[in-house]
Amino acid sequence: MRTSKRTGHGVFGMALAVLAAAVVTHARQSTAPTPAAPQPQGGRMVFTEPAPLDFNDHTGYVPLFDGVSLKGWDGNPKFWRVEDGAIVGESTPANPSGNSYLVYRDLTAKDFTLKFEIKVEGTGGSGLQYRSVTGQPWLRPIAPAVIANAGPVNLNWMMTGPQADFWPSRVYTGQFYSENTPMRILAWRGQVVEGHGDHDKTLMGTIADRTALGDVVKANDWNQYIVIARGGTFLHIVNGQLMSVMVDDDPASSNNQAGLFGIEIEATTKVSVRNIWVKVIE
Repeated sequence: MRTSKRTGHGVFGMALAVLAAAVVTHARQSTAPTPAAPQPQGGRMVFTEPAPLDFNDHTGYVPLFDGVSLKGWDGNPKFWRVEDGAIVGESTPANPSGNSYLVYRDLTAKDFTLKFEIKVEGTGGSGLQYRSVTGQPWLRPIAPAVIANAGPVNLNWMMTGPQADFWPSRVYTGQFYSENTPMRILAWRGQVVEGHGDHDKTLMGTIADRTALGDVVKANDWNQYIVIARGGTFLHIVNGQLMSVMVDDDPASSNNQAGLFGIEIEATTKVSVRNIWVKVIE
């Protein structure tokens, strides 16, 4: 009996010892530090600033304008042409355009970074359409003088959808505008707005005074414009200054669908656009 008891105790003890050794080994392996990533000299954490944007670095971007022709673009030739390396849209008292659009047909995109240069001469306005469509019924009346000059409304040349507004003589430059929809102005210049399609919108914060931001805009001169669209979030940046932020949380909203790019001319003015590049996010 004694021998048997001792033998059983010995076997049990050995099993415990083996188990304990395994647990210790596993614990050592689990808690052993992983190889550290290379650290700066002295082991200090170093914070870095992002590199400034080089507007002329087009790595990862594709051009929407070849600089010499309207290849890929579609609009009324009475108002649109290429001049001195830029797309030009012009409306005059003798040749009124009303709202006229030049549509880029060769690309449809949803998430992207778009950059371009724009100049408006005169008191009228312009804007860059994105995520837009053509062929929709036009909601606003069109002046008889425009119809007499431009002919019957061609809905294939009329754009509906988000617009990066540019109207130097007024407070609209930089705002988020929903062209030809009941939503209209969703985020004024200087605003951060959260909304849900055409149901509601809430001012979440401000960027700066709306009027003061106008000092960034150059009238009768070239301006650098950037539009960032990711999901339902939109940023409009003019000459390096954030102008407006719109967040549309409605997946069914017309703002949140893939669409076309285009240029608008509105009222009596001359708009020039050049260096149009887009980086599409897959």
